[in-house]
Amino acid sequence: MFYYYGRKKQIAKYYPSPNYKVIVEPFAGSAAYSLYKDNWKNDVILVEKDEKVADIWQWLVSEATPEKIRSLPDLKVGEKSSEFLHIIHAATKMAFHYKTIKVTPVLARNWEISKRYMADNMFKVKHWKIICGDYSKAPNIEATWFIDPPYKENSGKGYRYSSEFINYDHLAKWAKSQKGEVIFCEGMYGDYLPFTPLLELKGIAGKSSKELIYYRSSNICKQLEIFT
Repeated sequence: MFYYYGRKKQIAKYYPSPNYKVIVEPFAGSAAYSLYKDNWKNDVILVEKDEKVADIWQWLVSEATPEKIRSLPDLKVGEKSSEFLHIIHAATKMAFHYKTIKVTPVLARNWEISKRYMADNMFKVKHWKIICGDYSKAPNIEATWFIDPPYKENSGKGYRYSSEFINYDHLAKWAKSQKGEVIFCEGMYGDYLPFTPLLELKGIAGKSSKELIYYRSSNICKQLEIFT
């Protein structure tokens, strides 16, 4: 719904479509998977540990209207802002560590795009449920679980609660215990689940990164289909 470091908006199409009427994202971020195509029509439960991100979602679900979004002021290059919703649009992994940020052309453009997108798509999230807490606060229900934690190689940057705060062995055990369908995202250093390659992303200066996936479904036929 808004810009967020590490979001899956550009690659959501590569992940399996949900097979359950409930989608749970235990590391919600900007919930790109739940917003992809018609996924939003399901009962969506977002669990987000970062209080500021959870507050944005609660505002979008409970209070915001298209008119309120459109009335939010544009950002002017060179000015400064201490609004968290502005800061995360800076397209930098250090954004979560800033209290104030100077508006760059990238930030101003990202904010303009997000403001328009939020206003046009507000109706999609009004039936969603928001839980502020870590993944263990997610309800114990049968669902499609889209699990996209900070990647293991992330050395403390990019999020307020980054990889250094996660016990990945515990997270793996928890993920395998969930009922229904598990779609688990990781990077090239993920070694705590039997991940398989999903795709390779081309970056700047010839660099590339690998996206991995762990997929498990109670529907064996569906699980075989994903990997054939």
